[in-house]
Amino acid sequence: MNRSKGFLFALAALFAYFSWQLVTPFLQYILAAILLAFVLYPLQRRFEGRLSAGAAAFSLLVLAVVGFIVPFALVAIVVADDAATILGDIDPQDLEIAALEEWLADEVGIDVDITDAIADSAQQIGSMLLEQTTAWFSVLTHTLIGLGLLLFVLYYLLKEGDQLLSWLRERTPLPDEVQDDLYEELNEVMWAVLAGHVLIAIAQGVIAGVGLFATGIPNAAFWTFVMVILALVPLIGAFLVWGPAVVYLFITGEPLLALALGIYSAIIVGVSDDYLRPIVVDRYAELSPAIIILGVLGGIYAFGVMGLFFGPVLLGALLATVDVLDEHYEDLE
Repeated sequence: MNRSKGFLFALAALFAYFSWQLVTPFLQYILAAILLAFVLYPLQRRFEGRLSAGAAAFSLLVLAVVGFIVPFALVAIVVADDAATILGDIDPQDLEIAALEEWLADEVGIDVDITDAIADSAQQIGSMLLEQTTAWFSVLTHTLIGLGLLLFVLYYLLKEGDQLLSWLRERTPLPDEVQDDLYEELNEVMWAVLAGHVLIAIAQGVIAGVGLFATGIPNAAFWTFVMVILALVPLIGAFLVWGPAVVYLFITGEPLLALALGIYSAIIVGVSDDYLRPIVVDRYAELSPAIIILGVLGGIYAFGVMGLFFGPVLLGALLATVDVLDEHYEDLE
C-alpha cells in the first residue's frame, strides 16, 4: 500500500468515526427506520409500477405511521396506564407494615416509623422530579426529533432503496453471483427473525392475553405486553405470566376459571406455536434457539430495544456469510 492509499484509508476511517458519533444518539430510531423500510420495501416495488417513487414512498410512510407507529404508541399508553394502576393498587396495610414495625421493636430494639419514612422518601423523590423538569423536557425533545428523523430516513430508504442497493453492489469487491447468494441469504435471515421469531411471539402473547381478558385477570393489557416480550425469548415464553395467573385464580376462589385458563393456555398457546412456526419458518432460514436467545439478550445490551430484532439478525447474518464464503471459496481465488 502506497502513501496515497494509506492517507485515503486513514481519512475514510476518521470520517467514519465522526459519522458514527453523529449517528449514535439516534441509533434506535435509525434502526427502526431500517426495519420498517425492509418490511415495506416489497410494497414499494409494487407501488412504483403505478406511482412515482416519491408518491409510493410517501404513501407507505403514511401507512407506517397509521399501521405501526400509532398502534405502538397506543399500546405503550395502555401498558403504562396498567402499570400505574398496579402501583396505585398497592395498599400499605397489605404489606403488614405495622407488624414489621412491631417485630423490629421487639426483636431488634429499633423504633422506626416505616410509613413516615416512605412518605418522606416519596416527598424527596417528588422534589427531585420537579428539579429534573429540564431533563424530562430534554428527553421529550430528543424523542420528537428522533421520531422525525425516523420518518425522514424511512422515506428516503423507500424512495432511493434501489439506488442504495446498486451503490452497495458496485462498491462491494465480490463477483455478482457471490453477491446474489449473500444478499439472498441475508434476506432469508431477516425474514426468518421477523416472521418466525417476532411475529410468532406477538401471536402467542396476544392469544395468551385473550385468556387473561376472558378470565378477568386484573391489568390484562399490561400482562399481555409482558407475555409478548417473554415469548421473544425461546424456552421461556408466556408461561411465566399465565402460569402464575392460574395460581392467582385458584387462590382468589375461582377454581373453574383457573382450570379453564390453564387448559386454554397449555393447549391453544402451545398448539399455536407448533402449527404457526412450521408454516412461517419453513419458508425462510431456520435459526437455532441458541442463536435467538444469545441474539436477543446480547442485542438488548448492545442496541437497546431494537436489539430484540437486530441481535438475532446479526448472528444469523454471520452464519449466512460463513456459508457463502464456504460455498464460493474456490471461486474467489
